[in-house]
Amino acid sequence: MGLLYVQIMYMNNMKKMRDDQFAEGVKRSLYAVTTRLEQDETKHFLEEDMATMETQFYPRTNADGSVGINYNFTTSEGINYDLTLKGNIDQRTANTSIREVMRGKYLYQKGLLDEVIFNIITQSSNRPISERADSTEVNRYLRSELENNGLVLPYEFAVVNRVGGIVYRSPGYHPKTSDESSMFIQTLFPNDPKNKMYYLKVYFPTKRDYIFDSIRFMIPSFIFTFILLVTFVCTIILAFRQKKLTEMKNDFINNMTHEFKTPISTISLAAQMLNDGAVLKSPAMLSHISTVINDETKRLRFQVEKVLQMSMFDRQKATLRLQDVDANVLIANITSTFKLKVEKYGGKIEAVLDAEDSTINVDEMHFTNVIFNLLDNAVKYRREDVPLKLRVSTKNISSHGDERISISISDNGIGMKREDLKKIFEKFYRVSTGNRHDVKGFGLGLAYVKKMVGELGGEISVDSELNSGTKFIITLPITKN
Repeated sequence: MGLLYVQIMYMNNMKKMRDDQFAEGVKRSLYAVTTRLEQDETKHFLEEDMATMETQFYPRTNADGSVGINYNFTTSEGINYDLTLKGNIDQRTANTSIREVMRGKYLYQKGLLDEVIFNIITQSSNRPISERADSTEVNRYLRSELENNGLVLPYEFAVVNRVGGIVYRSPGYHPKTSDESSMFIQTLFPNDPKNKMYYLKVYFPTKRDYIFDSIRFMIPSFIFTFILLVTFVCTIILAFRQKKLTEMKNDFINNMTHEFKTPISTISLAAQMLNDGAVLKSPAMLSHISTVINDETKRLRFQVEKVLQMSMFDRQKATLRLQDVDANVLIANITSTFKLKVEKYGGKIEAVLDAEDSTINVDEMHFTNVIFNLLDNAVKYRREDVPLKLRVSTKNISSHGDERISISISDNGIGMKREDLKKIFEKFYRVSTGNRHDVKGFGLGLAYVKKMVGELGGEISVDSELNSGTKFIITLPITKN
């Protein structure tokens, strides 16, 4: 992340540097354009003045038929003179005289150059801006100066007055107000009076692309660093998940060992009792030992089947024997059977079966196991300080435009924390119950419930608060007769 930050800052600084270089190049170009326009204007006035001088020195024919030269001039002291040369002067001699007089005039005006330039600048502001800054010349100067500064990209320009009114513009001059960084302004003829100021605006529509092209080479490095960052983060997440999975598997092995050890020990003890001659003489004792062995064998087989079922669900869809059953009748039978176990702990179970349409298409065995698992969890996670209360109810609801049956199983047990609710349907996950040794299991019961409800086309949700109880709600599609 630090490397990525450094690269981003480097790209940002490089962009700023390229922006500054671009702006500096444009400003130099615009300043050169205005300088050339001022030079053109100075040249215009000097040429105009020279043309006036040439007409003053041009030989002419006098009224009496003689050839002469008229010349009006002012000395450095401010005295005006009117010089007339009369007579039949040879043309060659006249030309030589003209050159000498013009040479003197040039030397004289060279001494008054500052005053002449001041007069030119003062008078120039009275000329129309379209004559002083011709659009064709401005465009030619702009292109030339931008190329001299290495800025070869499209541009549009306009000349505006001091209040923003456009005097003329190029055909594609349509700047966006949101892109002020692509607009550059230069004052034309800065020595003009403020009320006669004009400005040259130049807009670069592709400036952003031009700047981006100059830093494009950094993008592959940035992308590669970002990929490295994502890969590193994914590796860290997978490492933590693997660590968590390893811990859950270790807990699973410990729980499985404990679950298998209890029935095996009971069966082993019963087998040892069968070797006692006194036991063999008592039919009642033999019957009891036989019942114990049978129950513990069933318990051991049920635990093995749960592990095998979850393994099978990871590989393929479960093989279900679907049939139409009455949910109310089936749940009533389950609660009746489970009633003895609840009353053993001083609890009470209540069945409120209000669903009018209760026919569902399910696998009877798996559906029975789902309800038994939820009821068994309620007994396992009961509170010791209050009598256990279990409530099983059914009702009809409309969900997603279909009629469904809602089966609710609630208790007043120890409940769960909010962070546990998101994980209770994961395999091997078991909610921490503190220092309680009577709660056993593999962490597969609710994972099995979630899997089977999904296979039967239903949904399951849970609502729980710590020390207030837990409520599971199963919704299944009903079958219309």
